Order: sequence, then C-alpha cells, then structure tokens
Amino acid sequence: MSTAAQVLAIAIAVMLTVVFVMEAILYRNPRLYPMFLTRPGDLDAVRMWTVNMGWYNLTTAAALVAGVVLVQTDHLPQGEALIVFTAAQHVFLAVVLVISQPKLWLNSLMEGVPAAILLVLALN
Repeated sequence: MSTAAQVLAIAIAVMLTVVFVMEAILYRNPRLYPMFLTRPGDLDAVRMWTVNMGWYNLTTAAALVAGVVLVQTDHLPQGEALIVFTAAQHVFLAVVLVISQPKLWLNSLMEGVPAAILLVLALN
C-alpha cells in the first residue's frame, strides 16, 4: 500500500476524531447548529443520534489507524482490507447522507471525497 494512501488514511482518521468531538461532546454549541441542522429545542431529541454517531466516527478512525499499523507491521492483507472497507463504507454513507438530507451536501462531500480518493489509492 502506498505511502500516500496511508497518510490519507491517517488524515481521515484525524478528521473523524474531530467530528467525534463535535458530535459527541460539542453538539450543543450554537456554532454547530448549521452543520447538524439542529435548533436549541432539538438538542435533547438529537442527543442519542449525535453521541452515537460521534462514537461511531471515533471507532471508524481507530479502524483506519489500525489498518495503517497493520500495513506497517507486515500484516499487509489485513491492513489493506480494513482500510479499503472503511473507505468504501464512507463513500457509501456519503451517498446515503446526500440522498436522505440534500441540505447536508457539503457534509457528504467532506465525508465521501477523501474516502473515494483513499479507495482509489488503496486499490492501485
């Protein structure tokens, strides 16, 4: 697996960790309302969604880091499989996001484009 693919996997893992913090910890911050399409009266209702998705993103970040560690420690097929699956998963989820909530098209691009690039790099 190329160095570029591994670096991008780590960069996406960092991005997903930042998203974890925003979703699971800072979701009540008014500056994030537009990103999540929330309003002050919605916060208790969306808590389960935001916190759950935050932890989901953190574990996905961990999967990418684990994949890179596996690649670096001579477990190439396992590491590549983990990275390719995670990238493909995020491409698919980006499509689901934009179909289910078109207003979040930018979020969808931020999720899907880096993952698609990673997928292409990892499969070449």
